[in-house]
Amino acid sequence: MIDGHLDPGRTVRELRELQALTGDRRGAQRVCWTETWLSAREWLAGRLAELPVTTEIDEAGNQWATLPGRSDRAVLVGSHLDSVVDGGWLDGCLGVLAGLEVLRRVAAEGPPPATVRLVSWADEEGARFGRSLLGSGAAGGRLAPDAVRGLRDADGVALPAALAACGVDLDRAGAAKGQLRNAAAYLELHIEQGPVLEGMGLPLGAVLGTCGVERHLVRFTGQSAHAGSTPMDARRDAFLAAARLALEVRDVARRHGGVGTVGRAATRPGIATAVPGSCEITLDERHLDASVLARMLADTRSASEAIAAAERVEVAWERTWRIEPVPFDDELVALCERAIVAVAGRCHRLPSGPLHDAAEMARADVPAAMIFVQSLRGLSHTPEEDTRPEHLELAVRALDRAVSEALELAAGRAPAEPG
Repeated sequence: MIDGHLDPGRTVRELRELQALTGDRRGAQRVCWTETWLSAREWLAGRLAELPVTTEIDEAGNQWATLPGRSDRAVLVGSHLDSVVDGGWLDGCLGVLAGLEVLRRVAAEGPPPATVRLVSWADEEGARFGRSLLGSGAAGGRLAPDAVRGLRDADGVALPAALAACGVDLDRAGAAKGQLRNAAAYLELHIEQGPVLEGMGLPLGAVLGTCGVERHLVRFTGQSAHAGSTPMDARRDAFLAAARLALEVRDVARRHGGVGTVGRAATRPGIATAVPGSCEITLDERHLDASVLARMLADTRSASEAIAAAERVEVAWERTWRIEPVPFDDELVALCERAIVAVAGRCHRLPSGPLHDAAEMARADVPAAMIFVQSLRGLSHTPEEDTRPEHLELAVRALDRAVSEALELAAGRAPAEPG
């Protein structure tokens, strides 16, 4: 069913069209700064050419379409077209194409109360060079060119060269900050990428914010010894200490209502006939509350020291990455909840473990919020990623309602200055 000028089914059809254009049997191949990503950007430009909008590519490679309203205060709607290698058909591009459909509806009904801007952010995933949120980070004023200048991909291509091949000068990328000058709100629709909504039997949820992340390398050092001749009570097994900590990470996360992951373990000498003399693990802990995340980290560090003493090994920590939790705008979260209830009857508020471009907008002092749509089996970043078509259509309708209310709000709200 088409609601006025809104056709949510068209979004599903266009998602499939983009999938056929930029994917293969292994999944989506829209890795940023590649020919396939550029073809996706050109495909979007063709759709935008049918609308009364002005379009541009900013200094960071972000793609914009602007529909002027009765106020120059702007509601930004968007996500990203780029994917991971062998990715799913919805991650990122759903938010862009749903925003496109909302833009069509608004354009068909005459000048809106405030300006609407659709944005497709460049390199949200960081799949090629490892720097996520590059385009939105540049627009938010948080991209330091010297910090990423030395990044290279698996083939040895330098980041500045790859950007230049796509018309982007790394040293000028920060000028994209000007795009946020009149931003009053930012709204993003995304698949959940997790199992919470499906487990609750709900199609949609309002996102409270993105979790803070503490990421560390934890190294246990014991003594390598022969696996056959060393009695069990004489061993200083670094792997056993790491394994015990991995179990503790799970328990800490459960106690505090967060998540914790040991994603990699590497032992030395790494052979079947030797007791591991050293073991290095990666630790990733996340929570929406900064104080709770700090307690999770403190509990895990304390546990590692107790385990090291019990196993007669040494432990050392090295922080590899950290980001603060980013709460979304309370008023916009409530707005999204109202939109979800209007189309789906019920709404659940939940945090986002993964990062999103909306977090960069919030950090730049642009009021931001997100809507999540259920992910089947909680899968993402895989060709098995999927969402029911009827849920995708509900999501488009919810985003449309949220944008409509945000436009009224923006017409009476002073624009946020980029931070």
